[in-house]
Amino acid sequence: MDLRWGMIVEYAPLFVDGAIMTLVITFFAVIVGTLIGLFMGMARLASAPHGFAKYFLEFFVRWPATAYVTFFRGTPLFVQILLAHFALMPTLIHPVDGLLLDGDLAREIRQNYGAFISGLLALTLNAGAYITEIFRAGIQSIDKGQVEAARSLGLSYGQAMRFVVVPQAFRRMLPPLGNEAIMLLKDSSLVSAIGLAELAFAARTVAGVYSRYWEPYLTISFMYLALTMLMAWGLSRLEKRYQIAGR
Repeated sequence: MDLRWGMIVEYAPLFVDGAIMTLVITFFAVIVGTLIGLFMGMARLASAPHGFAKYFLEFFVRWPATAYVTFFRGTPLFVQILLAHFALMPTLIHPVDGLLLDGDLAREIRQNYGAFISGLLALTLNAGAYITEIFRAGIQSIDKGQVEAARSLGLSYGQAMRFVVVPQAFRRMLPPLGNEAIMLLKDSSLVSAIGLAELAFAARTVAGVYSRYWEPYLTISFMYLALTMLMAWGLSRLEKRYQIAGR
C-alpha cells in the first residue's frame, strides 16, 4: 500500500481549521447542553404534594421535559441534524417569511453561518437530552434527608438544590458527563453532511480532489484519537481534583 502524505501536507491548513471548528462546536454544545440538562433534569424531578401545583408541574413541567428527552434520545442524531438544517432553519431564518429573521440579514446568516447554527443546535439539543438523564440520576442519588435538612434551616427548594444537592451530585456526574463530551466530539463529524467545514468535511474534500481515501481518513482518525485522549486526560485530572476537594 503506497501512502502519499504529500496531499495531507498540502491541505494541512484545511485540517487545522477543521479541528478548530470541531472543538468550537463541541465546546459550545457541551456548555449549553449542560445548562439545558441541569434545568430539564430538575424539571423531570419537579413535584408537589397536592393541589393545583401538583397538576401544573405534572402537565406543564415534567411531561414537556420527558417528551423532549424521549424524542432526542429516541431518534438518530443524523436525522436531527437534517431536520434542524433543512426544516427548522428555513422556518426560523428565511429571506422571505422567516419567523425569527427575514430579508437580507436572514440571507446572509443562512449563507455564511447556516450550517454552523444548524449543527450546533442539533448537537446541543441532543447533548441536553442525554445530560438531562445524567443530572436526574445524579440528583436522585443524593439522600432526600439532605434536602429536608436544608429546608428546615430556612433554604428554599432552589437554594437547597444550588448549595446542597447539585454540588454533591456534580462529583458523581463527572464521569458520565465526560463520556458524553467525548461522544459529542466524535459525533460532531456528522455535521459534515450539511457542509460544515470540520474534520470529516476536510477529509472528504481531500479524498474528492485526489480520489484517495486512506491518507485523509487515517489523518482525521488520528486527530480525533488525539483530541479524545486529551479530553479524557483533562477529565481524569478534574475528577481527581473534585475527589480530593470532597474529602
